[in-house]
Amino acid sequence: MNHRSPMRYCTRCVYPAASVNAVFDDEGVCSACRVSEQFDAIANSAFWAQRKQAWLDLVEQIKSRRDRASNWDLIVPVSGGKDSYWQVHLALEHGLRPLLVTYHGNNYLPEGQANLDRMRETLGVEHMVFGPSVETLRKLNRAGFELMGDMNWHSHAGIKITPLRLAVQLNISYMLWGEITWTTAGMFDPSDFAEYNKRTVLEHDLRGYTWRDFVGRCGLTEHELTWLRFPTDAEIDRVGVRGLYVGNFFPWKPNEHAALVRDRYAFEFARQPFDRTYRTMSNLDDMHENGVHDYLKFIKFGYGRGSDHSCKDIRDGLMTREQGIEMVRRYDHVKPRRDLERWLHYVGMTEAEFDRIADGFRDPRVWWIDGGQWWKDNLWGEASAYGPVALPDGEARAKYMRATVHAG
Repeated sequence: MNHRSPMRYCTRCVYPAASVNAVFDDEGVCSACRVSEQFDAIANSAFWAQRKQAWLDLVEQIKSRRDRASNWDLIVPVSGGKDSYWQVHLALEHGLRPLLVTYHGNNYLPEGQANLDRMRETLGVEHMVFGPSVETLRKLNRAGFELMGDMNWHSHAGIKITPLRLAVQLNISYMLWGEITWTTAGMFDPSDFAEYNKRTVLEHDLRGYTWRDFVGRCGLTEHELTWLRFPTDAEIDRVGVRGLYVGNFFPWKPNEHAALVRDRYAFEFARQPFDRTYRTMSNLDDMHENGVHDYLKFIKFGYGRGSDHSCKDIRDGLMTREQGIEMVRRYDHVKPRRDLERWLHYVGMTEAEFDRIADGFRDPRVWWIDGGQWWKDNLWGEASAYGPVALPDGEARAKYMRATVHAG
């Protein structure tokens, strides 16, 4: 088998070098693990006491603006997930008046929808839900998959843009987000104080794409996508909107959040296990997030949520690396049959067409072709074949070999 140098894997967790934003040091440890070490080092220091005081000062500052036009102190973007509940719980615990805002992508699991509906009653708050038409969402699912190998791009965009548009329209100056996802990928260290801004949303959440890239695809029109437009900088400045992250003020502990909101607010975990991860508390707002969407990450970069969730639990001391390797073996490669069949019917696509398009997004750093099969290096030190090549011979396959693959 003749191919490039073997894929490197972090010696501390289970991330491959092809993972988004991962950088490896001379000891073979990824940047996310190194940042996690920095957070561990300050766990019992004065750092979080100072950050909590900064939070308390901010709360008082927000309350001092109550004579202004809005009826609410801040917007909390929510999916109805465990972290959403915890963000709202924290705001209410400190006497703030939040307006909950949800982007609804039409693919909620039943328990995810129940959790979302329950927020207004159990938390005693106002809640606005926006969802495009189902036909528009079907088109966006298919167009996102064909364009970048991500049928859920519209959800990443919707939850980041919809709350900002409402903040401008309703004259609300603060948005309260949850986890600083780039920190867990190793992009920021504890001393940084990241805030929501259009640039990071465009570069990371939207990966450089905008609504304009979808006009004309799968029959989508400009009129159907007006909700995907950012407010102008002048509109944002007029209201003075700031997007703050709870992760700047408090340690981010998703397992603890899940236990708290389950006990206090009757938050439901997934009723059935997922095909591609052992966790049952995450991503209930989109039935495909842990399924076919995550399978595409494996197709592109050779790893999935089995790796993602194991890495987080290894860093939190809840799992050993050996246990994480077993989770990767068990989950990362699985093609989720029931989930895939539902999505294919939803958008009107055959599985053969899906496989052919998906193959075009495989990262050449990870995958190579041998004997009509896709091969990759594994975490446990050997290469394996993972299914037949769906790309046709000739020009299309040659194009793959020299393609630049979008991160997703």
